[in-house]
Amino acid sequence: MEKGRDYPGITATFICHDGNGHYLFSKRSAHCRDEHGCWEPGGGGVEFGERLEDALARELMEEYGVLPLEFEFMGFRDVHRQDERGKSHWIGFDYKILVDRNAVKNCEPLMIDALDWFSLENLPTPLHSQAPLFLEKYKDFL
Repeated sequence: MEKGRDYPGITATFICHDGNGHYLFSKRSAHCRDEHGCWEPGGGGVEFGERLEDALARELMEEYGVLPLEFEFMGFRDVHRQDERGKSHWIGFDYKILVDRNAVKNCEPLMIDALDWFSLENLPTPLHSQAPLFLEKYKDFL
């Protein structure tokens, strides 16, 4: 059984910021399951028995080598997608996270081709298919 395909998967999704209007996006590599070359905020699956806040800290450390300085729960999304492998269904719990910009590094170079900071007025392209929906839903938080 595959999480997100055979049953709904749970994700801790986040957008990191530096407190000065800049947001961290990562570029998906060819080794990711889909949307190669697209820029996205971060996140990852919640493991069985894991608290959401623990999943956030684990994913931040795994992807960017940092812990949150502050975090704010923004809401959740019921994400239904279709790709070349079929349908997927995820429930995303979404957070805005303050991090130390100078401490961020690419800890998953196989999965992340690049990391960079952007203002909301100057986002990279192409964006992951879920990023515009995420940004629109949470525009009052950002």
